[in-house]
Amino acid sequence: MTINEILKNTLHRPWELPNKDWKFYQEWNKAIFLHWKVDYDELRKFVPKELEIDLFEGNAWVSLVAFSMEKIRPKNLPHFAPISNFGEINIRTYIKSGKKTGVYFLSIEGGKKISCKIAKEISELPYRYSKMKRKSNSYVSQNTEFNDSFEIQFNLGKEQKTKSNLDIWLTERYALFQDTKDAINEYEIHHPVWSLQEIEIKSLTTHYARFENLLKGTPNQIGYSKGVQVIAWGMHKKKLTDYY
Repeated sequence: MTINEILKNTLHRPWELPNKDWKFYQEWNKAIFLHWKVDYDELRKFVPKELEIDLFEGNAWVSLVAFSMEKIRPKNLPHFAPISNFGEINIRTYIKSGKKTGVYFLSIEGGKKISCKIAKEISELPYRYSKMKRKSNSYVSQNTEFNDSFEIQFNLGKEQKTKSNLDIWLTERYALFQDTKDAINEYEIHHPVWSLQEIEIKSLTTHYARFENLLKGTPNQIGYSKGVQVIAWGMHKKKLTDYY
C-alpha cells in the first residue's frame, strides 16, 4: 500500500488525522501479541498519575509485543537497513489522555545498540538494548543489565476472519503517551487495520522481575500479525504542570 493510500484509509480511526505533515515511516512486521489481564492497583504503580488507565469491561491489561521494526525513516529520506531494521519488544498498557486513547510503554527494547541510541535521542522513548534473535517460529531476547529475558516458540495457524471486540481494543491504538522528567510526550500514528492470525504457543518464558506481578502465568489473549505500515507525526510535549 502506498503512503497516500494509507493516509486516505481512515474510516477505522477513532479521531481524524493530525492536521500537519507526518515525520516518519516505519513497518511493524511479524508481530507476536501476548496480553495479560492484570490487577489495576498493581498496574497503577507503573503509570504516571497524569494518565488514566483505560479499561476493557472493567479490567486493566498489559501486553508484550515482540516484532520486527523495519524500514523506519524520516519522511524525505530512504531507510538504511543496518539502522532501520531491528528486533523490538515493548511491554505496554492502555491509557486515556483527554479525549484520546493510546498506549504507554512500561518497557521498550531494541536489538541493535546504534538503533536504540538514535531512536532514544530522536523520540525520547526509553529504548534500551537487548540481545535478540528470531527465527520463523521462535523469538529470544536477553538483557544482562536488567536480568530480563524472553523466549517463545510457536506455531502459526489460520487467519482470523473476524476479530473480537477485545482484539480490536488491544490493537487499534493511534497514540502513544510517554513520560519524561518534566513532561508527557504525545505521539500520533496511523496505520491500516491490523490483520490477525492464530498462534499456538509451544513454550514461553517471560522474566521481567519488575513486572512479575503483571506478566504472570499464561497470557489471557494471544495473536500474531504479518504486520502494518505505520505513519508517525512529530512529538508533542505537554508539561506536567499543565495537567493540574
